[in-house]
Amino acid sequence: MVLVRNQTRNTVLGDAVEVADTSEKRRVGLLKHARLDPGSGLWIVPCESVHTFFMKFPIDLVYLDKQRKVRKVRHAVPAWRLSACLSAHSILELPAGTAEESGTLPGDELTFQKLMPETPMPEAPNA
Repeated sequence: MVLVRNQTRNTVLGDAVEVADTSEKRRVGLLKHARLDPGSGLWIVPCESVHTFFMKFPIDLVYLDKQRKVRKVRHAVPAWRLSACLSAHSILELPAGTAEESGTLPGDELTFQKLMPETPMPEAPNA
């Protein structure tokens, strides 16, 4: 689990975000969830596109580059949609409304803080 903060806006996007950093975790994604509670979400690393086939609820999508700068935001994406951002390195899936409530926009910089030691953080490349 990680805490995701929008450093540009000084807001928190999630305080219990799961990390999908293996092939198996990326395949399952949020399909096992009936809903996303406020503060929860899924950070898919690496990833540049997602689908919402078979999803039971809409989600916000925040696309990030390797420096964890927001490249694109999609609000309340319903089931049975495809979404991509070819310049993205990872995608943050959040409860619908989270991006708007936090004021998150393209260009914002996000930080990720590990909350549990058993979840290794993907390395950010050196600039």
